[in-house]
Amino acid sequence: MNIYIVIPTHNEENYIALMLESLTTQTLLPKKVVVVNDNSTDKTQELVDDFSTKNNWIESITIQSSKEHIPGSKVINAFYKGLETLDSNYDIICKFDADIILPNNYLECIVNLFKSSEKIGIAGGLAYIKKNNKWIYETISSKNHVRGPFKAYRKDCFKAIGGLKQSIGWDTVDVLLAQYYGWKIKTDTTLKVKHLKPTGKYYNPKNRFLQGEAFYKMRYGFTITLIAAIKKGLTNLSFISFVNDLKGFFKAKTNKTEYLVSEAEGKFIRKLRWKGIKSNILG
Repeated sequence: MNIYIVIPTHNEENYIALMLESLTTQTLLPKKVVVVNDNSTDKTQELVDDFSTKNNWIESITIQSSKEHIPGSKVINAFYKGLETLDSNYDIICKFDADIILPNNYLECIVNLFKSSEKIGIAGGLAYIKKNNKWIYETISSKNHVRGPFKAYRKDCFKAIGGLKQSIGWDTVDVLLAQYYGWKIKTDTTLKVKHLKPTGKYYNPKNRFLQGEAFYKMRYGFTITLIAAIKKGLTNLSFISFVNDLKGFFKAKTNKTEYLVSEAEGKFIRKLRWKGIKSNILG
């Protein structure tokens, strides 16, 4: 199976070499990798060039977008700029972040997952962060969820869900839509991906309402949004987080923000979310 990888980057000089090194030592090499240098002002491009010189399957492009980190839209815009440079002769398309280190059997195991069932549409490992000199599981999502920093999609699934949404929430709505279209999501819990910049490390207060907006755009409705906001607030031990998520939801509703999914897709998503909530309550 041919694997193509797109890696959006912005000022990643501290991490990009580690990420690319983990790709070059894979037991199964990707067919093509394109690094999208999005407005970097550090040595990111210099480091990428060093790898592309030594590995002809690694390429890079440079784009100029916003200097501000806008969750979802900025990174997916960069992803698509990279995807545009690739042909369609892939079986698996991956969106990887620049701040991860993959185990050397990662791609081989991902291919084996896809080969194990034609119904698997999205696959990946689990994220681990360093704390007190130990690598521990990054507990911000279920171990059944494939995280945004290392997404791998079967081509037919990627096309069925309409690609990736240029919005915060893209790495949740993709798995929900995949299930709507009959695809399965699969994680390999033995694949421990080192996440060098824990999620939320570089929090920007300007983006505090975006998660609530994402809940609205995915057609969660108020009750599921309330439950999701409470869960997130408790996980982060933050009442402000809870309040901001609700404010973001109502702000989007007042502004009649465009949804990411259709009415039918939204109905399915709510049903799926309620199923998950009941499962968590009943154990």
